[in-house]
Amino acid sequence: MEMNIYKEYIKEIEERKGQGLHPKPIDSADLLTEIVAQIKDVNNENREDSLKFFIYNTLPGTTSAASEKAKFLKEIILGESVVNEITPAFAFELLSHMKGGPSIEVLLDLALGNDIAIAKEAAKVLKTQVYLYDADMDRLKDAFQNGNEVAREILESYAKAEFFTKLPEVAEEIKVVTFIAGEGDISTDLLSPGNQAHSRSDRELHGKCMITPQAQDEIKALQAQHPDKSVMLIAERGTMGVGSSRMSGVNNVALWTGKQASPYVPFVNFMPIVAGTNGISPIFLTTVDVTGGIGLDLKNWVKKTDANGEVVRNESGDPVLEETYSVATGTVLTINTKTKKLYNGDKELIDISKAFTPQKMEFIKAGGSYAIVFGKKIQTFAAKTLGIEAPLVYAPSKEVSIEGQGLTAVEKIFNRNSVGTISKKALHAGSDVRVEVNIVGSQDTTGLMTAQELESMAATVISPIVDGAYQSGCHTASVWDKKAQANIPKLMKFMNDFGLITARDPKGVYHAMTDVIHKVLNDITIDEWAIIIGGDSHTRMSKGVAFGADSGTVALALATGEASMPIPESVKVTFKGQMASYMDFRDVVHATQAQMLHKFGGENVFQGRIIEVHLGTLTADQAFTFTDWTAEMKAKASICISEDDTLVESLEIAKGRIQIMIDKGMDNKTQVLQGLINKANKRIAEIKSGEKPALTPDANAKYYAEVEVDLDLIAEPMIADPDVNNKDVSKRYTHDTIRPLSFYGGDKKVDLGFIGSCMVHKGDMKILAQMLKNVEAQNGEVKFNAPLVVAPPTYNIVDELKAEGDWEVLQRYSGFEFDDNAPKGAARTEYENMLYLERPGCNLCMGNQEKASKGDTVMATSTRLFQGRVVEDTEGKKGESLLSSTPVVVLSTILGRTPTIEEYKTAVEGINLTKFAPSHKLLVN
Repeated sequence: MEMNIYKEYIKEIEERKGQGLHPKPIDSADLLTEIVAQIKDVNNENREDSLKFFIYNTLPGTTSAASEKAKFLKEIILGESVVNEITPAFAFELLSHMKGGPSIEVLLDLALGNDIAIAKEAAKVLKTQVYLYDADMDRLKDAFQNGNEVAREILESYAKAEFFTKLPEVAEEIKVVTFIAGEGDISTDLLSPGNQAHSRSDRELHGKCMITPQAQDEIKALQAQHPDKSVMLIAERGTMGVGSSRMSGVNNVALWTGKQASPYVPFVNFMPIVAGTNGISPIFLTTVDVTGGIGLDLKNWVKKTDANGEVVRNESGDPVLEETYSVATGTVLTINTKTKKLYNGDKELIDISKAFTPQKMEFIKAGGSYAIVFGKKIQTFAAKTLGIEAPLVYAPSKEVSIEGQGLTAVEKIFNRNSVGTISKKALHAGSDVRVEVNIVGSQDTTGLMTAQELESMAATVISPIVDGAYQSGCHTASVWDKKAQANIPKLMKFMNDFGLITARDPKGVYHAMTDVIHKVLNDITIDEWAIIIGGDSHTRMSKGVAFGADSGTVALALATGEASMPIPESVKVTFKGQMASYMDFRDVVHATQAQMLHKFGGENVFQGRIIEVHLGTLTADQAFTFTDWTAEMKAKASICISEDDTLVESLEIAKGRIQIMIDKGMDNKTQVLQGLINKANKRIAEIKSGEKPALTPDANAKYYAEVEVDLDLIAEPMIADPDVNNKDVSKRYTHDTIRPLSFYGGDKKVDLGFIGSCMVHKGDMKILAQMLKNVEAQNGEVKFNAPLVVAPPTYNIVDELKAEGDWEVLQRYSGFEFDDNAPKGAARTEYENMLYLERPGCNLCMGNQEKASKGDTVMATSTRLFQGRVVEDTEGKKGESLLSSTPVVVLSTILGRTPTIEEYKTAVEGINLTKFAPSHKLLVN
């Protein structure tokens, strides 16, 4: 037979060599079938290479290649095939590294088979495995109940959790050498740039984009100098990993600085060590846990105080920082996991016990958090099957319950959804809990990695306890290029088969949707008591509590329907006063951040906590603008407290949108979408009858801090500024510099405007249409002095604007309108001074397809002002992305500069801006 696929693979290997890359790991059964045939043919000229590919370069888990590999290893163990280089003993070792799926099936076949010698060997390997699913456990249970001794032995080992207890202990001392990856907050874009998203599932290739080639060389040099130490990546005077969770970011750090997980699996590393002066961003830390890594809060710069203990401030009013110890690149430090302290030689620097809680020590020992999640599940199952009490092997979850203290909203939600808690009392913040997840979202640039994670943990179908899950197509919506054409249909098919509702129909029946993922998740969340996990840092719903997560945690939620985390502390945000008629709700969002920082002397009390925001009277669409921005506030998540009537209105809107999805033909055979409508109807009935009113915290709940935002103080539009020229590098590109419009004096040049992505709703698009009509009435024409790019978040919005006559207005003034039948095949590199109506999706905000011209000053409704995200720098000028409300963006592009407050007020006269009035009801119970 002609070995065609193999030849193509060899050709690809040659091409990759030219790029300095190794052969791509094999995931296809077709290729591996040819490789196995060449191994069996003793005289084949490709036999030696084929053996190497088979042993060292085949992806484990449930890839189709793994099925072929497991099948061939079984033949070798049973003596049906003889391969001198792979003895039956070595075949067992290879199976032990394959992490579930087909390898477990083969091991169970052998362990429960008739050859007792082979069965004993297979049992030995099975006792070390944790990725078992219901079908595997059922086989063990049946065999045990039918009196099979080997099955009993395996179950007894599982009940003792020997797969965990027999692992080597975590080293007492871990020597590290420091590498400063950057000054100030380090966004995960530095570790895994959004514009390289297409290569994330090709781990070696993607690794080449971490920081810079120079930094990679420096890391290599440090490793050569310190072969016995781990390189620790540091955000000096900042937080590590802000912006998004990025499994690919942690994978890259692990690839360059971690340890290889298995000698038989290429480019999968674990135990990266990262640190920041202000610690690690919460969602990034979860991802570090997934890989059994360590994240340190260094506190190596502290606020300087005077003789009275008052904080010393500089002329800009910022606290003066003093260095308490140096972590300059090349510093050798010792992490002691017993004393839980960081040392330089014998000198103790700081307590790092937060990084070594009993739970985190388990993740490190097991090589990652999944192994612990699956391990606990198997131990429970085995003990139950044997009819015994499971011995306490894992550190008991920390359970905090305070007598007489009420519950915050997040504490209530976690208590309602928790599983496996020991205490019968209500748990408070700080408790570790396992919770059931209601809604899961996967997006299209991390989705390929989520699919890989699902394969590697051997999952084949969505957990039946998940109410609904969605795979979006928004991050690759703006350009349908070769990379997207290769990746996206494959991803949609995988996720559709797995049980998700998908933006694209693999069968091509319904029109492809590129709606922004968090908007869809916000619509399919039909219960404010829900827990949502999504593969995007902006997974922050205005109903329920939502956590942005890395692709691994998303995979875990899809496969098990669960997530584990401590209950976070909350900060309560309420409002007083009245919004000025010419202000937009986006200004309230920015002012919240500014007033909070002012109140707490520059300390961000939101960081790592839940923002419980009492918006009361705003429906989910408008409230979403606030919850969405909480990612930029560095909060872990946000919860909206709503009045009963407002919540019912939001649920009715959500039902209508889910119905549209059903009408388009998007529901699946298990009728997930119809199920959501039924649940929404039940929830609405409960609220209306008073049986179960809308979620509110208890009056005697305890908060880390409380912030009352004074709407009377917001006198003009507020702008989040990247402050690109700040002398202090650590102050650039944070979302904490909030400035009033007048700061710019009406003469800062604006090169491009962007309205779109997740921060805008239908109201914003109507504001845009109204403003264009206003400008024409005032000036006789609409002339743009800068390009204005508009990307509506969803097709629903476009349809509603068409029905209401607003889309026609936008079409009249636009020079480009998207055409789904002929989507753009290449990213736009130059813009004319006109209005562009782009396809629904993330567009410029994502920075992976469309970009502004280098060095531009962009005024955007977007959320991201990180360096190089929306706009890159040129030699002479830094690109900057200023964030503001829709009317400010529209006016800035018409004028080609920032407007004065007078110009702004005139332009918005009579326009229906997004309004908000604080609730006069006390939203507690």
